Amino acid sequence: MSRQARKAEAFRALHAGEAFVIPNPWDAGSARVLEALGSKALATTSSGFAFTLGRLDGAVTLDEMAEHAAALDRITGLPVSVDLENGYGSDPESAALAIRRVAEAGAVGGSIEDYDRAGYIYDLGHSVERIEAAVEAARALDFPFTITARAENYIRGKPDLQDTITRLQAFDAAGADVLYAPGLPSADEIRTVCRSVSKPVNVLARPGLSLADVIAAGARRVSVGGGLTWVAVKAMADAASTISGSGDFSVLAERVPLGEWFGDRD
Repeated sequence: MSRQARKAEAFRALHAGEAFVIPNPWDAGSARVLEALGSKALATTSSGFAFTLGRLDGAVTLDEMAEHAAALDRITGLPVSVDLENGYGSDPESAALAIRRVAEAGAVGGSIEDYDRAGYIYDLGHSVERIEAAVEAARALDFPFTITARAENYIRGKPDLQDTITRLQAFDAAGADVLYAPGLPSADEIRTVCRSVSKPVNVLARPGLSLADVIAAGARRVSVGGGLTWVAVKAMADAASTISGSGDFSVLAERVPLGEWFGDRD
């Protein structure tokens, strides 16, 4: 079995077991830290990766994301799933191509959302066609690539629970392996979604919800999106502001055990 196939099988097995957190590194260094801290799998963050390029979310190309996926796959022994936004194109073939490209780069999973960069959510029929194309591309691979289908209503200003459930049910029927509606605000809404579909549900962590709350509501996987990126960036910005404002260099006293985190693997 190839290295990629082993990662793919391990990723699938995680979804059949206990609920787990899949954190989102923004670069190779953060990926290695998260691996050293005991993570079982990793997922890219489109916003966090865009930040490393000095851009806002949505301004990354498929070529750049594939290169990023390859870098994370090389640096870590963990399964890597990729945030593919809308597949870098509105048509179904773009979604399929995005899956093939990151699979070639070493990823074993990827997500496709139903929101267009032009600022609108695709109609249901078109959204399903895009997921069907992504699933077909994944099934043509020689390892079990895990497709996550995203319904973007809640983070795009349309908090419509019934429409979100309808979309997730349609994506479920289209063959998606994991279902995801980022931005669900409460345990009750998470519970309703989880009871409405047959596939594992990914939930986006948010302040005010504990891991125990999310698991009790039925979620199988919890991601943090760009959250860890912004925690790190805020710490950097606060330290830089202190230096420029007061000239106090004591904020530079922090140290991290890089030798331990980046040590050779067995």
